[in-house]
Amino acid sequence: MTLPQNARVAAWLLALATVGAAGGGGSARDPLAAEVARWQAYVESNRSTDAMWAQIKEATQPPLASAARALTDGRRLLALERLAAAYPNLAAAVYFSKQPPAAYENAAGFEAEWNRAGKALSADLATPRPDALSGVSPAAARALGEAALLQVRAYYETGLEYGQNTLAKAGLYYVGVAEGQRDFVAFTRTLPDTSPKTPPPLRSLAAELDALEDEMLAAYRPPASIDRHGEFIGASAALKEARELDRAGLAFGALEKYLRAALRLSAAPADPDVAGKLAAFEARLAAGAVDHSIGRLYLEIAQADLAAAKPGEPPRVAAAIAADVLPRYFAALEPGRPAQPKPAPEVTVTLVRWPYT
Repeated sequence: MTLPQNARVAAWLLALATVGAAGGGGSARDPLAAEVARWQAYVESNRSTDAMWAQIKEATQPPLASAARALTDGRRLLALERLAAAYPNLAAAVYFSKQPPAAYENAAGFEAEWNRAGKALSADLATPRPDALSGVSPAAARALGEAALLQVRAYYETGLEYGQNTLAKAGLYYVGVAEGQRDFVAFTRTLPDTSPKTPPPLRSLAAELDALEDEMLAAYRPPASIDRHGEFIGASAALKEARELDRAGLAFGALEKYLRAALRLSAAPADPDVAGKLAAFEARLAAGAVDHSIGRLYLEIAQADLAAAKPGEPPRVAAAIAADVLPRYFAALEPGRPAQPKPAPEVTVTLVRWPYT
């Protein structure tokens, strides 16, 4: 389970990817298009037969292809979200390829590299300030950047525990993911500010997160808990992230993860009028002086689902966004309601889980 270990080969591949991006139909003038093209070229050029790289390649090719398709279709927010899904794993592959065998053949070498990486990441390991990405625009880019920023320390610390208890190679992979999240945050800062609108009025979503958790627990009953187990796991993970972001004051990221959790939990039925409802939401998102790009991200997800729907297969993601996610988005921008008192718990259950699953 190793990645290419020749640093010169890795550097050559990365340089080739950069050249490919620069020549990709003017994408060099567009940081987002250039970054998608760069990583696509890296994936296509990396011929390693290593098992870990094979897993990373399989996991990242679909979101990269989706990002490129979204750019072609004019859905730039969806393209950025898809790039964010692939970015840390690909960056981890590049990081690992630069490691000498001494970094993972024994515990001392692994811990030395972990400590070295910690110094390089030191600026991003502290609890981030709520305004850490205040200069990033539009709001959706800031939301994705805030989510990545909060994960840097979690993945870095996980790398040590995982490397000490399983394989040093696997531990270094998570260190690479931490560096990848750091680099994605830096990338969001390079995006041009093309939105003339003001940031949305955000607040703590603690009450909404509590309510969504109650919905999740009420819905987690057979047969749904069996038939939709993976969706419940995804919703729970997104809800956990939303809570962490909300507590840290990273309100943009918290809102995006709250909507993500709601989408994964939603069981909205097929809607024959979903296209009309999405059109109405599109007009509402475009109106006024507020940057509604977080809501528009989900509109673009719905539009892509609607466009890809096959005959006889209703676009259920689009239906869920129209019926549940976008109404939650607009409700989250309104003043918060007083939280209802919760009954005292009779049983305390502690779950031990991986950071973002």
